[in-house]
Amino acid sequence: MKFRYYRDMEKKGLKKLVFASNNKHKLAEARAILGDKFEVVSLEEIGCHDEIPETAETLEGNALIKARWVKDKYGFDCFADDTGLMVEALDGAPGVYSARYAGEHCTFADNVNKMLREMSGKENRKAYFATVIALILNGQTYTFEGKVDGYIATEPHGEGGFGYDPIFIAEESGRSFAEMSSEEKNAISHRGRAVRKLADFLSK
Repeated sequence: MKFRYYRDMEKKGLKKLVFASNNKHKLAEARAILGDKFEVVSLEEIGCHDEIPETAETLEGNALIKARWVKDKYGFDCFADDTGLMVEALDGAPGVYSARYAGEHCTFADNVNKMLREMSGKENRKAYFATVIALILNGQTYTFEGKVDGYIATEPHGEGGFGYDPIFIAEESGRSFAEMSSEEKNAISHRGRAVRKLADFLSK
């Protein structure tokens, strides 16, 4: 499948980038930002269905694990990301455990509900989102980081987005990510900023 896919892309004259993810929300955001300059290819599209371990204690470490896994096992240059929500009143938690904050097989709603419980009654609600992207290209490794400051709401707001978006209020807008259009969110989000840094680097 992967070879047919790549031949199709070559016919279109697009540069191809493997994104070490099958998360449809992350893929949609990356594809929206990278636009028509690059064809962002998922793990599924290169035939990778592995459960890639994320055992590092930092976002950068986890991103590097995923990128190196794809390069070593499938041979493709690629980029991978790891994202964390850092809450000041929780000593930086959930951090690298953001995706599995409420348990190994939890849902977005489970994580949101746990966060609201943990933050109940707390006055300090400052938080920030951070994304680190690791790129392996031509035998070299590069990293790019994006960050956005905000705070944790006392209840969900909005119907869009994913993850903690309904309860993360971006400082710059005063609205939750779930209340924004994808274009508005990508303009200021942690992942949007990291992906734009990646795109700027690749364009050079």
